[in-house]
Amino acid sequence: MSQPAPIYLPLPSRKGSMPLEEAIACRESIRHFTSQSISQSALSQLLWAAQGTSDASWRRTVPSAGATYPLEVFVVCGAGGVEDINEGVYHYHTDSHSLTLHLKGEVRYALARAALSQEYIYEAPLDIVICALYQRTTSYYGTRGERYVHMEIGHAGQNIYLQATALGLGTVAIGAFHDEAVREALQLDKEYRPLYIMPVGKPA
Repeated sequence: MSQPAPIYLPLPSRKGSMPLEEAIACRESIRHFTSQSISQSALSQLLWAAQGTSDASWRRTVPSAGATYPLEVFVVCGAGGVEDINEGVYHYHTDSHSLTLHLKGEVRYALARAALSQEYIYEAPLDIVICALYQRTTSYYGTRGERYVHMEIGHAGQNIYLQATALGLGTVAIGAFHDEAVREALQLDKEYRPLYIMPVGKPA
């Protein structure tokens, strides 16, 4: 069976209507969301902020030790969560700024159960799940590379927070979950280590 065609996201904007200082001042953790769908343009901005490229040399929007880029981003969409994108789990590809279908169907409830039944995971239209492939960084820096991976995901998480704020959306960084249960819910290989779950939606 052939794989569905990639979903090429709208090009991200490099200029916004909210100053950085205002986004920092307004940033907060949001745990309750409306069911309003998210536009593909908004999703494009969020993923670009998390792991997109910032120039023609393929530098990314977050610093990475040795440019090893250990993070992989998945989007868990509910039905009607993102305009013109079916429910399922999608893998974000930085080089082409596109999504490919990883797993069909509604996964938010299983993901919430894996995260101690935090209900806002399935209430949000979509969840961004950031995983690490530690060996990309530890193969270069040894065990200290694990620390660099954790620094990098902090950069990515804050970028998502600020971009969501600038778009009038809300998010919260969740680290309380059972790793193996998250991998099972998303059907990921064992080398993928989930580090963040970030529900995103219009604040209720």
